[in-house]
This record gives sequence, structure tokens and C-alpha cells, in this order.
Amino acid sequence: MRLASYISAGLLALVPMAFLHPVKVQGNSMEPTLTDGKLVLALWPWCSGKPSLGEIRILNGPEGKAIKRVMALPGQVLEQRNGYLLLSGVIVEEPYISFRDVKNDGLWSSHNGYLLLGDNRPQSRDSRIWGAVDGKVIGGRVLIR
Repeated sequence: MRLASYISAGLLALVPMAFLHPVKVQGNSMEPTLTDGKLVLALWPWCSGKPSLGEIRILNGPEGKAIKRVMALPGQVLEQRNGYLLLSGVIVEEPYISFRDVKNDGLWSSHNGYLLLGDNRPQSRDSRIWGAVDGKVIGGRVLIR
């Protein structure tokens, strides 16, 4: 009876690992939301669902593994004007932004992919440089707090 209890307790302790895994933030492109060296939990891709606007996701981008925020879904157009983002012509409310990038204004179409940006816009290499990314390279969703 005692052995069965230990086995049950051990299995119960391991269940969250089937859904969650730790990820270490590298770099400052997501500041102030996520800081360099912070350990966060992320859902595995298989249980994260399709990317939604505003979610923070792990992706295998053109420059390697990265953590970025989903800012445009397939078929949407994203514009940066005077440091503010407009999604299909409507200003995006971004209370998490402390550092706006007024130098890199532009217009980007997601086409059949997704546009992902860092929260620290002046320091982020993201879809403004890479363009849209295929949904296949977008991994798990980062859980905050």
C-alpha cells in the first residue's frame, strides 16, 4: 500500500511536465515584460493551440530561437507610425510597451504567416526585419506570472 502511494505521488508530481517546460529568457528584446535571464514557464506546442494576438510565443525564427509577441495573424497588415502600431488601420493598445521605436516605421503584411515583435522595439530583431513567419516555426505559449 505504501509503495503505491509513493508511485502515485511521483506520477502526480510529473504530470505538469507533460504540459509545461521551463524556458530561460535570453536578451532584452522583451523588456520590460521579460528580462534577460528570467526563467518562465511555457506550454508545449502541442497544447498551446493556434497563435492569438498578444500572446507571447517561443519560435524558431530566422536568427534562431526567440521569444516574441504575436502582433498580426494571417491576412492582417501591421503598420508602425511614430512608434505606435496600427493593426489593419486601428491603433493597438500596448500597455506593456516602455520603449517605442520611432526610427523603424513601416508597413508589413502577414500574408499567410504571422508577425511577431519584441516588446522592447528599439532592441528587438523581429518580423519588422524578418517579415512574416510560418505558423510551423511558432512553438509554445509563454505563461507570465
